[in-house]
Amino acid sequence: QWKEYFYCEAMPADLLATRGWKRQSGRSANTKGNDNIISNGSIVAIADGQCMIIVDQGKVTEFCAEPGEFKYDSSTEPSLFYGKLGKNILDTFKNIGKRFTFGGEPPKDQRVYYFNTKELIGNKYGTASPVPFRVVDNNIGLDVDISVRCNGEYSYRITNPLLFYTNVCSNVSTQYDASELAPRLKSELMNALQPALATLSANKVQYYEIPAHTLEISDALNEQLSNIWRKKRGIEVFSFNINSLSIPEEQQKKITEWEENAMTCLLYTSD
Repeated sequence: QWKEYFYCEAMPADLLATRGWKRQSGRSANTKGNDNIISNGSIVAIADGQCMIIVDQGKVTEFCAEPGEFKYDSSTEPSLFYGKLGKNILDTFKNIGKRFTFGGEPPKDQRVYYFNTKELIGNKYGTASPVPFRVVDNNIGLDVDISVRCNGEYSYRITNPLLFYTNVCSNVSTQYDASELAPRLKSELMNALQPALATLSANKVQYYEIPAHTLEISDALNEQLSNIWRKKRGIEVFSFNINSLSIPEEQQKKITEWEENAMTCLLYTSD
């Protein structure tokens, strides 16, 4: 029986998903087979930081996120190796996957897809419009709204390739690049930034302390984006950093005056 060997070259940071191709070598290679049919017993190689799925007529039938060689066996239920991605993958498979071929019929169109599960870095953002931020300091009676501008970079990861395949890239002919999704992600991230910063304000964080709280911002962004990113697309914010942050000069002057007046009153009272 013919056996094939599927592989994927190293995936650069700007590549999210790509189709796997057969490597034709040796006497056991199926040089006459159909490119869209996977022979029983074929091997699919998976590198660290990659996830593989096998699709049969548009439906996910196999899944593996553990590095090594995966042996395809069409006669048994799929072995779902979720690796570092977590057991929630199993629940997703129950909803969108299938365990046997359609009505016992032989497969007609099978494809191998690889997904990049590494941290995807270098995604720039910037606030085109100011983001409102409430400054509260009960010690000096300060309670004002200011306008914050900031820019920097964020990274994200594909944490559920099954959702990503189903709701984002689907049956791509060759590959799906990060640039195809980048404008939408940036827009949604900016929309989520205001409520994310509001969580810092509620914890009495001052505006100049915001860059020191990027971990809290990442968590807040994931919370805000949960329904769109995590539950629908299978991606999550991994890190968020701020290169620069500023507020209008007149607002900075107003806060400084408020602080100076409060300090003067404190000194006067102590005397």
